[in-house]
Amino acid sequence: MSKKDLRIKSKVISDDMKRMPNRAMLRAVGLKDEDFQKPMIGIASTWSEVTPCNIHIDKLAQLAKKGVNTAGGAGMIFGTITVSDGISMGTEGMRYSLPSRDVIADSIETVVGAENLDAFVAIGGCDKNMPGCMIAIARAEVPAVFVYGGTIKPGRLNDKDIDIVSAFEGVGKFNNGDIDKDGLHQIECHACPGAGSCGGMYTANTMASAIEAMGMSLPGSSSNPAETEMKQNDCYEAGQAVYRMLEQDIYPKDIMTKKAFENAITVVMALGGSTNAILHLMAIAHSINVELSLEDFERLQRKVPHIADLKPSGKYVMQDLHEAGGVPAVMKLLLEEGLLHGDCLTVTGKTVEENLREMEGLREGQDVIYPIEQALRKDGPLVILKGNLSPSGAVAKVSGLKVTKMTGPAKVFDTEIEATEAVMSNEVTAGDVLIIRYEGPKGGPGMPEMLSLSSIIVGKGLGESVALLTDGRFSGGTHGLVVGHITPEAQVGGPIALVKNGDLITVDSDKRELHLHVSDEELAERKLTWTAPPLRNRGVLGKYARTVSCASQGAVTDAFEEAKEPAKTR
Repeated sequence: MSKKDLRIKSKVISDDMKRMPNRAMLRAVGLKDEDFQKPMIGIASTWSEVTPCNIHIDKLAQLAKKGVNTAGGAGMIFGTITVSDGISMGTEGMRYSLPSRDVIADSIETVVGAENLDAFVAIGGCDKNMPGCMIAIARAEVPAVFVYGGTIKPGRLNDKDIDIVSAFEGVGKFNNGDIDKDGLHQIECHACPGAGSCGGMYTANTMASAIEAMGMSLPGSSSNPAETEMKQNDCYEAGQAVYRMLEQDIYPKDIMTKKAFENAITVVMALGGSTNAILHLMAIAHSINVELSLEDFERLQRKVPHIADLKPSGKYVMQDLHEAGGVPAVMKLLLEEGLLHGDCLTVTGKTVEENLREMEGLREGQDVIYPIEQALRKDGPLVILKGNLSPSGAVAKVSGLKVTKMTGPAKVFDTEIEATEAVMSNEVTAGDVLIIRYEGPKGGPGMPEMLSLSSIIVGKGLGESVALLTDGRFSGGTHGLVVGHITPEAQVGGPIALVKNGDLITVDSDKRELHLHVSDEELAERKLTWTAPPLRNRGVLGKYARTVSCASQGAVTDAFEEAKEPAKTR
């Protein structure tokens, strides 16, 4: 043996010896000799008992692991957090909702990186799990598949379907005297009958649909309900699919292209999805280095019709869409109309067009999805508004609205709690423009959703006569004349910080305008006496407030400027 051969052998032995302690620890969790020759594939589980959205994901994770192991990998389950938007809504806890997206992303990225995993499957349920998982997938740079935990069944009361939004609107009806305490209790007891995410085209179902359209989930998995054998199969097959991605050398960056994001936006517009999709898709795009802006949403909004009669503005829920043919059937229709990029690669190793060729179309007799020529709107329902009140943009969802514009006097509140008390006390009346500020990503901090307040307004019969404007967010379950994501936010001195009670404001979703009827000179005068409230100084919210970007950029926490090279000395 030559000295060179001896050195090579010595290096191999040395590397093998270095790995020995790692193997020793992995033996303790159940791995055997043969497993060390297999790719290590993680299963990121968001299982938790704090929300029905995630209560079943422990079992789904086991099925994904079984799929990995059967395919030839060594599956390893690890956990991350979840918080429930529905449970925290209307409380201080809602400030933690959007930051949890980044905690989830950071934690998954950390485990995948630290454990040197070769690939992973991520399973999400509640709203922030999905973008959190997808941001981690984008950053981790290993093959990955996302699986949605699935939608909840609709609740049933008095021969009508109800859901979690029915409970929030019930509070407004009770306050208005339209139902009694027992009626409100009955809604509470029947709204959420089991496991799964909120049933309408709210944020969870919106993001699940968008991720499937993007090609990062298996066909049909976004609309398969939580408590079905189909959902169990989704997870098992995802484990097998991620192993095939390793074999075929397919990475997230190969799938998550600009055209893939355009497919996601197209499906969101067609289904009438949540305004949160704009925030989340921009954040995911940022993580995969794809340029995506509000202008992209504007461009696609003008060409994609709204064809789904889904809650919160419509009649049906995700399970109904599943029974009508599911998201693949909708995508098939959109592809036939030339509205999707069929050549985009997906986690199956096939293109969107190839996948859809194998799927059935919409079922005969269904009335969840309208024909293109009979669309609910000829364009999409998620509209970007700009004007002197929102120079960097704001977001409105206008599906199902009879009133799309109004001008009225401002009633200004610096917290959601104060605004809610005013609405419940009948201090806000028809024709008012309700302003809630200092609720943006920095100012909240955390950009809380305001489903509770918007639902109370609807429940009190003011949904078409009171406009609600905020630099915070709205739930996918919100409907009515509402505008969120107003940027720049109040905390950084945006125009919304300068509004006074009685100022006239025009909201015009047809012209896409948000105008404060105050002169530039007067606003400049007001700015001279304005000071920013102090930020929180500690913990998750303190860190978030100091690192988060503007909502018009996706409210990301890693939009760092490139470090400049130090100046050269002579």
